[in-house]
Amino acid sequence: MPGTPFGVVHLDVPPVTSGLAVGSLVSGIASILVSVLVFCFGLSGPRAGGAWAAGAFTVLGALAGGAAIVAGLLARRQIRRPAPPPAVRFTGNGLAVTGLSCGGVGLLLSLVGLALALALQFG
Repeated sequence: MPGTPFGVVHLDVPPVTSGLAVGSLVSGIASILVSVLVFCFGLSGPRAGGAWAAGAFTVLGALAGGAAIVAGLLARRQIRRPAPPPAVRFTGNGLAVTGLSCGGVGLLLSLVGLALALALQFG
């Protein structure tokens, strides 16, 4: 402010990609990859203990999918939160939505793969 002893400076802080959004995407992709393993072990049938292995990988896929969903929801909240000018603004809404989608698909595919494995094991 000219003519006063005080000066106020607002530094322009560039937006930062949300780490939660990136984590959501990585976890969602991992849950889809694990669900492929669930299907592979489930289709191997009773001769290779497929239901046991599919069940173990289903737990891993469900945890990864759940983590992707939670991280994606937290990232969207973080990105939407208004920030005054000197604060850090977050971007990455597309990453968060993709992580949510991948996490949901991975969770669903893991559960379907487990159902298939159980049907082949005991059916």
